[in-house]
Amino acid sequence: MFVVLLRYTGELERIDTFVEEHRTFLRKYYDAGRFIASGPMNPREGGVILAHAESKEQLSVIISEDPFYREQIATYEIIAFEPTMHRHEFEPIKWFLQEK
Repeated sequence: MFVVLLRYTGELERIDTFVEEHRTFLRKYYDAGRFIASGPMNPREGGVILAHAESKEQLSVIISEDPFYREQIATYEIIAFEPTMHRHEFEPIKWFLQEK
């Protein structure tokens, strides 16, 4: 499992021009079973994606499709982690990850 931290490098006005295209990118990878959760940071300095991929390299290729990446208006930090504890409500996510 991975946490992707996006940090905006462009002005919010420029970011906003690509938000709909960014959401289309996100939906593509939700539908593909790669993204689990996402949302903006608060304050709005970037965003966070909880992702599942075979490797950091595979996730990097996916991220390269993001319009924020293409337009160079965000930087990305990919953090790999192995969840060992979770609330019982998240048991379906554990099952989902084992199936991939």
